[in-house]
Amino acid sequence: MSRVLEVRRLGTVSYPEALAMQRALVEERRAGRVPDLLVLLQHPAVITLGVKGDGGRANVVATPERLSELGIAVEETGRGGDVTYHGPGQIVGYPIVDLRPDRQDVHRYVRDLEEVMIRTCADYGLDAGRISGLTGTWLGTGSGAAEKIGAIGVRISRWITSHGFAFNVSTRLEHFQLIVPCGIADRGVTSLERATGRAIPIDEVQGRLVEHFAHVFERDVNQSWGPPSGGPGPAEAGPRV
Repeated sequence: MSRVLEVRRLGTVSYPEALAMQRALVEERRAGRVPDLLVLLQHPAVITLGVKGDGGRANVVATPERLSELGIAVEETGRGGDVTYHGPGQIVGYPIVDLRPDRQDVHRYVRDLEEVMIRTCADYGLDAGRISGLTGTWLGTGSGAAEKIGAIGVRISRWITSHGFAFNVSTRLEHFQLIVPCGIADRGVTSLERATGRAIPIDEVQGRLVEHFAHVFERDVNQSWGPPSGGPGPAEAGPRV
């Protein structure tokens, strides 16, 4: 039997606010007060750091002065992965999902998130795929010049997920030049708009992501708009994937 997935589309939310929201919702999900959730939003321009080593600080190329000039903040995350960029035109998905009892496999979870983005790319005629040894969703995997269109960085606390994926629709790609995205120096970054050569509404792409997420994770969708309930709460460090 499928489980319910509540989808919340929140528009633009600051990174610190979204981080506090996720922590609260993880505790709400653990207590059974909310069903599985998929929170979709955009962030104002921000560079985020992972939990491994220095969190990716060494991969921030731009000076603090340049970032300040551009109005781009740098934030700690608590998720796996290295440094990445979020900004307008990028759909960020935060699944707050209980992987018990039948999906308790971290690598499967990451592969499933990749699959959601691969299927979304296919809806727009793009042949996306994976690269062995790396996470995320890539275009041009057979050319030797693959570019990432979807990034993944997750946190799992006693099988409750948070953080998630970022899918580039019309993102300002030049902002990725301020960092070494995910610490991968020899791969580029692209977007749905650049790959297709046309503008595509964010809401439309969100709908595609929801549809594929529901199919891959075998959930029945209940959609809503507006802020999730609950205030900040504690969270635990999860595995880096």
